[in-house]
Amino acid sequence: MAEPGSGDTALPACNGAPTRLIDFRVDADFAAWRAIDDGVMGGFSRSSLRRYAPGVAAFSGEVSLESGGGFASVRTTARLRPATDASAFVLRCRGDGHRYKFTARVDDAFDGIQYQAPFAPAAGSWVEIALPVPSFAPSFRGKPVAGAGPLEPARIHQFGLMISDRQAGPFELLLEWVDAVRAARGS
Repeated sequence: MAEPGSGDTALPACNGAPTRLIDFRVDADFAAWRAIDDGVMGGFSRSSLRRYAPGVAAFSGEVSLESGGGFASVRTTARLRPATDASAFVLRCRGDGHRYKFTARVDDAFDGIQYQAPFAPAAGSWVEIALPVPSFAPSFRGKPVAGAGPLEPARIHQFGLMISDRQAGPFELLLEWVDAVRAARGS
């Protein structure tokens, strides 16, 4: 398998059927998201998660570097379905040439540590990207957090999507679903 986030469609060997955590064919899965952009620190970036087509969500908006800004994000308001025993998360998405992060939080707090895994799906192509749980790094306000420990999937309360790293301008990431997969025995 290629490096996490490379856009490669190779998936890890699974033990059993994947668990669908987010499914944009389900109306409730749309309603569970809210935008949290750099306006919380005085920036002017904006984003939303909206219905693009039946069964497809668009995380879109514009990143502005004005006034010290530089990120846009959306996250769920509550855990949609349990991710217990996940060894990786698989996203079915179509990119636009930007780098994104899939995020996980282990509490319901507005601010705090979030675990981030970068990915960069190819522009204009639908792909399934596997993000192994060990690839999620703890971060607080964009800075690495030493000593936070690894992501524990059973403790996840919220998922999110983020664009940052000084990628100014419009963006649009399309997403159909997110699955949790368990590693095959012996792998």
